[in-house]
Amino acid sequence: MTTRSQVAVLRTQPETVVEDYGRLMRLSKYDQAVPREHELILKLNLSWTKYFPACSSQPWQVDGILTTLLADGYDRARILPVENKTVVTNPVEGCRNNRWDPVLRRHGVAFIPLPEVEWTVYRFTSPLLRLNRIFPAGIEIPRMYVGKNILQLPTMKTHGHSTTTGAIKNSFGGLLKEVRHYAHEFMHEVLVDLMYMQRELHPGIFAVMDGTVMGDGAGPRTMVPRVGNLILAAADQVAIDAIAAKIMGFDPMAIPYLRMCHERGLGVADPREIEIVGDAEAADVTMGFKTSRSLVIWGDQLIRRGPLRPLKRLLLHSPLVVWAPFASNVYHDFLWYPTVGRGRIRAFRDTPWGRLFDRY
Repeated sequence: MTTRSQVAVLRTQPETVVEDYGRLMRLSKYDQAVPREHELILKLNLSWTKYFPACSSQPWQVDGILTTLLADGYDRARILPVENKTVVTNPVEGCRNNRWDPVLRRHGVAFIPLPEVEWTVYRFTSPLLRLNRIFPAGIEIPRMYVGKNILQLPTMKTHGHSTTTGAIKNSFGGLLKEVRHYAHEFMHEVLVDLMYMQRELHPGIFAVMDGTVMGDGAGPRTMVPRVGNLILAAADQVAIDAIAAKIMGFDPMAIPYLRMCHERGLGVADPREIEIVGDAEAADVTMGFKTSRSLVIWGDQLIRRGPLRPLKRLLLHSPLVVWAPFASNVYHDFLWYPTVGRGRIRAFRDTPWGRLFDRY
């Protein structure tokens, strides 16, 4: 693409973060990207039913976005916060544990768990790279998605399957059912497909990313939280993910899904072609993150692409598949979280952002 995309970046602090989200969104002219005449889906990000810093949408992120939308005249009855389940997450419990529930209730909007809405097969006309082959019977999506604007609420973090995760990857949870783990083997191509799919479904798309606390290492769950004090917003999901990747310490054009989106005109991934509005110096921060793989993602990749590939059909596409979510839950919830995770949460609680979380 030759057109320069804009990404808004601001520094923030716990005392002003809700107001700063308003400044950020207005700076990026969000109301032009998601105009009021259409209903607006708020696609929350739940990477873990439990709370872990930087893992899922932050309560102050939800609070800042809703405060801004309502102050700017958006109809609360037409604002639709949603999240889906996976084989290892529960959206209703996650809504409580991540403190979204009190924020949503205070603003008078109801959480919509996507497993409870109608899903339908949608015949996409875009040149999808992989999903038509993964789901030959048709790609099921929530019927409510068609014709509505969408606002993504990702956090800034690494991911063992895709190097980084952000606005594009956040659509993964809404556009595919809980069987979407079958797409992990071809993650980068699938993320390109998701950009095509969103363009067909939504008249307006916007993303507001929380980088107040970022996730380093074995994302999207077993990470090391790093205080970042940054928030980002953009209408171009490729551009916001590219700037986030650059801030984390990666070359965006070396990440396959970002490069492929850029090459196909789905957004701008080359930072030289992206205009920073707001705090340009903040966008030049480099956190020096390194993506690693959790034990679960390492095992998953051994089966899908490694020496255990001959057993893939037996282990992941047969009745024996129940072992995988069971093993993931045991490792994450009963081994890692109460030991390594507990220490990292304790350290986070001693930060200003941890104290803010406790107030929600």
